[in-house]
Amino acid sequence: MKRIIISILLALFCSAANAQQPTVNGSFQLDAQAYFTDAAIGITDSALAGQRSGFNGFGNVLINWGDFRAGLRYEAYLPPMRGFDPRLEGNGFANVWLSYRTDFAEITAGNFYEQFGSGLLLRTYEEWSLGYDNSLNGLRLQLFPAKGITLKGVYGTQRFFWQGYQRNSRGLVRGLDAEFNLNELLPDRESAPWRLSLGISGLSKYQRDADPIYVLPENVGGLAGRITAGWGNFTLAAEYAQKVNDPSATNNFIYREGRSALASLSYATRGFGAVVQLKRVDNMGFKSDRSQLGNALDINFIPPINRIHAYSLTGKYPYATQANGEMGMQLQLNYKIPRGSLLGGKYGTSVALNFSQVNDIARTALNDTTAIGQDGTKGYHSKFFAVSDHVFFRDFNIEVDKRFSPKLKGLFQFMNLHYDIATLQGHAGEEAVEANIALADITYKLSNRKALRVEAQVLMTKQDMGDWAALMAEYTIAPKWFVSVGDQYNFGNPGKAMRKHYYTVSAGTTRGASRLALSAGRQAEGVVCIGGVCRQVPASSGVTVTFSTSF
Repeated sequence: MKRIIISILLALFCSAANAQQPTVNGSFQLDAQAYFTDAAIGITDSALAGQRSGFNGFGNVLINWGDFRAGLRYEAYLPPMRGFDPRLEGNGFANVWLSYRTDFAEITAGNFYEQFGSGLLLRTYEEWSLGYDNSLNGLRLQLFPAKGITLKGVYGTQRFFWQGYQRNSRGLVRGLDAEFNLNELLPDRESAPWRLSLGISGLSKYQRDADPIYVLPENVGGLAGRITAGWGNFTLAAEYAQKVNDPSATNNFIYREGRSALASLSYATRGFGAVVQLKRVDNMGFKSDRSQLGNALDINFIPPINRIHAYSLTGKYPYATQANGEMGMQLQLNYKIPRGSLLGGKYGTSVALNFSQVNDIARTALNDTTAIGQDGTKGYHSKFFAVSDHVFFRDFNIEVDKRFSPKLKGLFQFMNLHYDIATLQGHAGEEAVEANIALADITYKLSNRKALRVEAQVLMTKQDMGDWAALMAEYTIAPKWFVSVGDQYNFGNPGKAMRKHYYTVSAGTTRGASRLALSAGRQAEGVVCIGGVCRQVPASSGVTVTFSTSF
């Protein structure tokens, strides 16, 4: 079917090139690394294992022509850059699709991405920086029978690197979703002071049972319901999902049902905003192949409810969602201190306070003779609101963003962190990281086009690799050029011989929609997480080139 769709796409592309009405747009990105030996940080010939370079690249083309939409994405990992799953190696058309839409319906054939609600039952998406893609290859039908009503149906198999579908391997995914926006559905309610929408989802995975030990369910189904309600400045959103027992490698083949709940309450007014979020997850891993571990073939998505940090040291210990069980909360407060006040100054001051904590759920044994989580059993008992004393993650941070003058502005942040590195990164036996992190990000405008930005960070901890400091200076000539130098120094490593500098030099240019960047230096070992999905990043030394463009 993919060859047929590619042929149709080529025909559409050729027609679009000779017609005025169709539109064609897309993007390209090339990431390449050359790796050098650097014995000081453990990069030797044996560590490189013969890989002296890595290349990741894609080209994405989208065509719109009346009621038709189509797209294709070509990818190449030749070989993948270090830290990406080696099963990505290869090249070809990873995503090809064709869609037709009317006022009543839209049908899509090929590879597509879809999400039901917040994703507790279904979310397929692509994240280039993680090498993550769990798209569905099949058919999707959307119906719009009335204003305010959207019905969806999906049927297909998930992408598994470059492997074609085999009947006895990964399973078939089938789902239905309905959403009702009552403000649009009910007469004369679009301008009402309240807002209300409801949704319900159902999903099923079929995978043949060929296990020599256990009798496994071949059809695993789940249901989810959600509500979003608002009144004035308040908004409440909540979703609950439950699926039948799904023994898998992820949960040690236990026969326990899965449950998950997510809720948030927000308030926003001029100069002030507040959000509180709650989440509970119990045995909610959901893959289209029960034998898979890691990031491959996830059907659902469990949103993180902790702050995602953008700086190198505040983001050094990112949280990875625990699908087998977690209970968390987050509070976010944002306040704009008015201009002209004592603390606001001439330009006003923005203050953001955030607190999040994630614990394990509380579990009790099924009986006196069965261990908690024993394979081949129902695993354990756990009351829905039962929370363990075991803290996976805690983050308290406060951020102040202030302009001092037309030329000078700064951002300052303090973070206190508890991080269960044994669970979240698999460092068995290591004690949890307790860290304090501070940073200052200062920008001075030298002229209308030129600016100097200096970023200073320090991380203080007695665990893991000890204390770190980071310093970076970036000079920009808008809108085309930038150059930066930086260093991360592990000055508090318990092993004095491991107190290393990780220096980098970067430069780049932007021309219209194109950007070219070159960097050279060292990269410390660590973890990259986006949305609670993570990948390991090995230590490296070398040169990186990135080019991206869009049209």
